[in-house]
Amino acid sequence: MVRQIAEPRHQNVRKIIMLKCSPIKFLTSLLLIVICSQASAAKLAIVIDDFGYRAKEDNQILAMPAAISIAILPNSPHGIEVATQAYQQGRDILIHMPMKPLSKQPLEKDTLTPSMSAEDVDRIIKNAISRVPHAKGMNNHMGSEMTSSLSGMRNVMRSLSQSNLFFLDSVTIGNTQAQNAAKEFGVPSTKRNIFIDNHQSEEETRAQLNKAISYARKHGSAVAIGHPHPSTVRALQKFIPLIPADVELVPVSTLVNNQPTTTEPRKPLRMQPEGMKPAKPESQTPVQLDTKPVEPIKPTEPAISEPTAPESGINQPEQPVEIGVCDIEVPQTRLQGIEFLMSVVEAIYQDKTLQPLLSEKKSS
Repeated sequence: MVRQIAEPRHQNVRKIIMLKCSPIKFLTSLLLIVICSQASAAKLAIVIDDFGYRAKEDNQILAMPAAISIAILPNSPHGIEVATQAYQQGRDILIHMPMKPLSKQPLEKDTLTPSMSAEDVDRIIKNAISRVPHAKGMNNHMGSEMTSSLSGMRNVMRSLSQSNLFFLDSVTIGNTQAQNAAKEFGVPSTKRNIFIDNHQSEEETRAQLNKAISYARKHGSAVAIGHPHPSTVRALQKFIPLIPADVELVPVSTLVNNQPTTTEPRKPLRMQPEGMKPAKPESQTPVQLDTKPVEPIKPTEPAISEPTAPESGINQPEQPVEIGVCDIEVPQTRLQGIEFLMSVVEAIYQDKTLQPLLSEKKSS
C-alpha cells in the first residue's frame, strides 16, 4: 500500500510513504500513481462576484453550468433570491464581503475595516451569513486596506472559524495577509489567480480566460474571478462550450486547501516484510471534535504489534524495518511523460535511506 500526501506541484516536498511491499513493487506502484496524476485534467474554477444587483446578468450567469461559482453581496436587494436559486442548482455560493480599500471609493453598508473590534467584525459577518443563505465560503469585495492588515484579517478568520466557511482571497493587493491569518485559525482557504475582466471588453475577457486555461495547465489548477458585466457574460457564453478536454471546470470549493491549526509530528517511513499482517489495534482513543472547522479526520493507521518470542519449530515473521523519511526533490521546470517518471525514479534510487535496502534486495 502506498499513501501519498498531497503537496503543491513542482516544489521541493517531503513525502512520507507507508510500505507493505518489496522495493520493486513500491517503485511500480509509485510509477502508476505518477502516470495517473500526469493524466488527470487541470482544474479551472470561475467565480463571478457582485451578485445581487443585476437581475438580467445574474440570471444569464445562473443559466450557465453549475460548476461556475457565485459571490453575493450581503446587502444586495436580490441576494436571498439569487442564493436560493443557486442552491437549488447545486452551485457554490460565497459571501462577497465588503472590505475597506486603500483608494477612496464609495463603501457598501457594513464594510469591514482594520480599526474594527473583533466583536464588531464577528457581528457583521454573522449578519452577512444570515443574508446569504447556503453560503459555503466568503471572499473579499475590494479590501486592499483590510486584507493587508494582519490584525484585521485575524478578526475575520476568528469569526469564520466558528461558521464552517472557507475563505477565497481575491488578492486585491500584493501583501495580503488573508491566508496567513487563515492558517492561524484553521480556516480552509485559497486565492484568486486570474482576474478576467479588469477591462470591460469581450475580447479582453476571452484573452484572460485563455490565460486562466494556461495557468491551470501549468500549475494543475486555477481560480479566475469576474463580474456580471454584459461583456463578461458574452465572453463566458462563447468560451464555456470551447473549454479543452484536458481542463475541467470545477466549483471553487474543490480547490480549497484545509489549514489545520496544529500539525502532528510525521511518522518515519516503515517497511514491513511481505506476508506479515498488521495486528488489529487493541483500543482507539475517541476523537474529540474541536469547535473550529478543521480538515477531515483521517483514519489512524493500524498499530503494528511487536513480535513475541518464537515458539519452537515455528518460523516467525521479521520485525518491520525503520528506514526513515524519503526526500524527493521535484524539479522546478515542468517535466512531462517519461522525463518526469525518470526524475522520480532517479530521486528514489539516490536516496541514502533506501540505497542499502535496494542493494540488499538485488543481492538476494
